[in-house]
Amino acid sequence: MAKVTIAMLGCGGMSGSHARKLSEMDEVDVVACVDVNAEIVNGYIERNLGKVEPRAAVYTDLDTMLAEVKPDGVVIASPHTLHFEQGMKCLEAGCHILMEKPMVTSADHAYELAAKVEETGKVFVIGYNTSCSPEFGYLREQIRNNTFGKLELVIGYITQDWMKATEGMWRQKPELSGGGQAYDSGAHLLNSLCWSVESNVSEVFAFVDNHGTAVDINSSINIKFQNGVMASIVVSGNCPPGGGSHMAFIFDNGRVEIDGWGGSWIRVWKGNQQIKYPPITEPANNPDKNFIDSILGRDTSRTSPTNGIIQSELMDAIYESAKTGQPARPKSRG
Repeated sequence: MAKVTIAMLGCGGMSGSHARKLSEMDEVDVVACVDVNAEIVNGYIERNLGKVEPRAAVYTDLDTMLAEVKPDGVVIASPHTLHFEQGMKCLEAGCHILMEKPMVTSADHAYELAAKVEETGKVFVIGYNTSCSPEFGYLREQIRNNTFGKLELVIGYITQDWMKATEGMWRQKPELSGGGQAYDSGAHLLNSLCWSVESNVSEVFAFVDNHGTAVDINSSINIKFQNGVMASIVVSGNCPPGGGSHMAFIFDNGRVEIDGWGGSWIRVWKGNQQIKYPPITEPANNPDKNFIDSILGRDTSRTSPTNGIIQSELMDAIYESAKTGQPARPKSRG
């Protein structure tokens, strides 16, 4: 059987993790890598694909790579504000896409990209940590089934030494990142929230602190969803190294506490009794495996442009509220 051919667009650290996972799959050939200069690309191949034969082709231009290589799929792990244009080009070239978070950096682009995905019928996966985790799969199923009654509230935080770790990098340049810690590592926590609640955002009230940089470092975000669920999320980018995350989903007859960054642990209460061994039977997964399995028809995408739309609307509202000092509502698309 012919292998799925994949090109890597963006040769940074997160992209390397995707390349290593994909290169270990028997069904996949990583055939090309693209970045702004050949030195970056060659170093990336040596670090992440050094033992892979044949060696991936080196490109410094996306259009040329798409025309010459014609890969089945593209992993987009470039600076955030480039995702929209690059995603549209890849879809128009007939490629499936695994796109690192955030999908895009504006709701208008999210809707346009979603329309293109629907038009082309291509597989589209967003590289969020928790959407493929068995723990979050279990949590979302319990929310859908009202196992612990009605979900009413969610609280959560994520901490990281982000400000110092990204100093001088593109992540602190708004023209490339679209925003700061809330759009970067914070996106994992916010997606964990939106992916689980499965509702559009109704209203947001947010405060941000840039700590003298060009982008948000710390954020305090209050969210009300259209289904009535309320959430309070804190994103910290100025905390000692090591990082941490905690979320609590509060029901009228129970509580679920969970790692909102990676889904690595979970604690469950029904009523006032802790369930010592929650019945989690879903196998471990990750976005790369989900992407390839979806292309081959063995699975369906765990994320979709709809997730990207909800998060883009949320982020637009967060920044609008922080700027105006007033609650913000996503713009109506009716």
